[in-house]
Amino acid sequence: MFLSVFDVFKIGIGPSSSHTMGPMTAANRFLDEILTGDWPRPYGSEIAALKVSLHGSLAYTGIGHGSGRAVILGLCGEKPDSVDPDAMDAIVDTVENSGVMEPPGHPAYRFDPASDLVFDRKNPLPGHANGMTFIAFDKDDRQLLRRIYYSIGGGFVVTDLELDALKNETEYQMSEEIPYPFSSASEMLEMAQASGLSIAEMKQANEETRQTVDELYSGLDRIWSAMGGCIERGLRQTGELPGGLRIKRRARSIHEKLDSEWKRNQPNPLLANDWLSVYAMAVNEENASGGRVVTAPTNGAAGVIPATIKYYTRFQSGADQKGIREFLLTAAAIGGLIKHNASISGAEVGCQGEVGSASAMAAAGLAAVMGGTPQQVENAAEIALEHHLGMTCDPVAGLVQVPCIERNAMGAVKAVTAASLALKGDGQHFVPLDACVETMRQTGIDMNERYKETSEGGLAVNVVEC
Repeated sequence: MFLSVFDVFKIGIGPSSSHTMGPMTAANRFLDEILTGDWPRPYGSEIAALKVSLHGSLAYTGIGHGSGRAVILGLCGEKPDSVDPDAMDAIVDTVENSGVMEPPGHPAYRFDPASDLVFDRKNPLPGHANGMTFIAFDKDDRQLLRRIYYSIGGGFVVTDLELDALKNETEYQMSEEIPYPFSSASEMLEMAQASGLSIAEMKQANEETRQTVDELYSGLDRIWSAMGGCIERGLRQTGELPGGLRIKRRARSIHEKLDSEWKRNQPNPLLANDWLSVYAMAVNEENASGGRVVTAPTNGAAGVIPATIKYYTRFQSGADQKGIREFLLTAAAIGGLIKHNASISGAEVGCQGEVGSASAMAAAGLAAVMGGTPQQVENAAEIALEHHLGMTCDPVAGLVQVPCIERNAMGAVKAVTAASLALKGDGQHFVPLDACVETMRQTGIDMNERYKETSEGGLAVNVVEC
């Protein structure tokens, strides 16, 4: 099994990888299908109008997550990793006012968001909770092309046919030789034992079948640069977050207090936790405002790993760029296992799949760069994930703000604690990571839909009622 580190960590925009980046990517794919896809084109017919419907969790919380805006931007040809956040409002306003979009390389298409962008809560699509239907019509409103896409978490998008193929696969088919094709934590540990390599070294060997080592390191450095930049932006900003809840940004004020204590050498037994928390909150406040973030493994959980790496660079002597690369490679290996064997989608398994997965990945990465053996790294991931099991996804007003921002801070604190506990042991432990991942998958299946990113249960309704 192989999932690239650059599939796990993707640069994009907030507030949600599945609800914002996913719909934008689906729209990009539909535009490509229009131009290059193998679909029957009636003689003389031309596409003149587009229509999109969002289903399931996308319909319930899509407005708060900016899913509609993402569809419009994607159909205008914008991509998550390159769109200018400062230009997005103007692009969307132009389409809403004109009822027309003109993506590069395409003719103008009719698209009135008020009528052609539908949040369909009544008709969920069968494949996944995050379903989308894109339809193209000719000038006489005859349907020419229809495609269904699913946003399956972390910005990953598949068609209905691709999703069926994934579900029917007994194992991942590799297009090239991968030296360490572990598809479970037990296989990962066996291969580490046999090879004498660390998890990061095995992951790097797999990556180098697709790219040079220089390309790999450059990409990893770019990922950390984006993460670090997001922390710094979040620590500078003030004011309220968008969406109507009137949630105030807190990262800057907390950071100023911590910085003042730091300069005065004022004793604070909670200092490390406070720094962890403010770094995570800075990222997720940026995410909530639609800023540039990195899926880690999702946007809703984007603060855990950057905060833990920042903690490592600030408090661990000897921390360097090599260590950051090792951290990211190790974290990606764990994230790939969780995605392959369970899910990282809040709409599918709740927040245990988002912040829980991020915490497990961060714990593994930190344990690795602090000298942990592969067994201790696996133990760290298991501890962190185990203590997120059952966590629901119940965002108030469908916004990635409450409880999401603070939840990332807690996920980072748990990650550091899990790594510390694992490093104090010898790697032997009672619950294997594989069993914990399977438990998360089963728990997600059993979890009521109200608690899976629909904003129909939990804090999403009780806070409003209060």
